[in-house]
Amino acid sequence: MLLAINPEHPEPRKVRRAVELLEAGEVNAYPTDTVSGLSCDLFNKKAIDRLHQIKQMPGTHQLSFICPDLADIARYAIVDNQQYRLLKRLLPGPYTFIFEATREVPKIVQSKKKTVGIRVPNHEVVQALVRELGRPIISTTAAPSGSEPMIDPSEIDDEFRGLALVLDAGAGGSEPTTVVDLTGGQIVVVREGAGPIDELT
Repeated sequence: MLLAINPEHPEPRKVRRAVELLEAGEVNAYPTDTVSGLSCDLFNKKAIDRLHQIKQMPGTHQLSFICPDLADIARYAIVDNQQYRLLKRLLPGPYTFIFEATREVPKIVQSKKKTVGIRVPNHEVVQALVRELGRPIISTTAAPSGSEPMIDPSEIDDEFRGLALVLDAGAGGSEPTTVVDLTGGQIVVVREGAGPIDELT
């Protein structure tokens, strides 16, 4: 179901509707500052399984998640002072950072190396969602397996059978986040995307 939402001043009742569905274990689509994403509650294993099914991706596919703000990241990731300064400078923004996971992170979203990818997008709608939910949401690109990210919310609604809600804030972007691995003490760019890599140094 499509639900139009104001991208800069998301209507609280619409945000609440989306959050009620997340709390019920449903999967939604939402806009970010890069590409549109598919989401569910980080702490609901059935919802995560459902997300894999809807996107038709293998259970081994690495999922990142969205935190409401920087303060929240330290609950889920092991971050040193130097890394925190980098995050403070670049977030909210179009980056996904990979860290070692804390024990708070469900094993289903950790890699074999016990790492996690974390985002804080610069977009009012998704920020409002995670603030209202009070905990992180899973984030995976709204793209059929092996295809380009989908831009049109109505096409996302048609493509992914089983979505409870598609928050329509207009056309999304086509360039995903820049993915940066910080687990080895160095800054390693895993994927160059919307976030400028020269900002990392």
